[in-house]
Amino acid sequence: MKVILQEDVANLGATGTVHDVADGYGRNFLLPRNLAVLADERNSHRLAHQTRQAAQRQAKVLAGAKELGAKISALSLSIKRKAGDEDKLFGSVTNQDIAAALGEQGITVERRSIVLADPIRAIGVYQVLVKVHRDVEASVKVYVTRA
Repeated sequence: MKVILQEDVANLGATGTVHDVADGYGRNFLLPRNLAVLADERNSHRLAHQTRQAAQRQAKVLAGAKELGAKISALSLSIKRKAGDEDKLFGSVTNQDIAAALGEQGITVERRSIVLADPIRAIGVYQVLVKVHRDVEASVKVYVTRA
């Protein structure tokens, strides 16, 4: 029996793939749970249409992410913190602080998408990576200065 998977099924495949399964497995498990549909002509055309729509949506999202990445790369942020001797900060600059500084510039990003190996603990200039989309990364220059 040929089926088109509607959802990811462990040990079988991903959504939208066509598989040849045993008749009992398809009839008694996959079809009643709406995990798959029969791979007839009508369902194949419907799958192709859904795939095209998903590709168009992904293209729009990717284009928006590239535009946002270009805006972020063009920015430079200045964050003021109190510092002691040897330019060591009292505290640190975290991804949350950088997200707030980007928010002040009119760019909203989640703090989890800002990649910092360790919090910034000294005065200086840093390049910080921002993952806008799984395929788009931007780098913003952060100036940490003495307050």
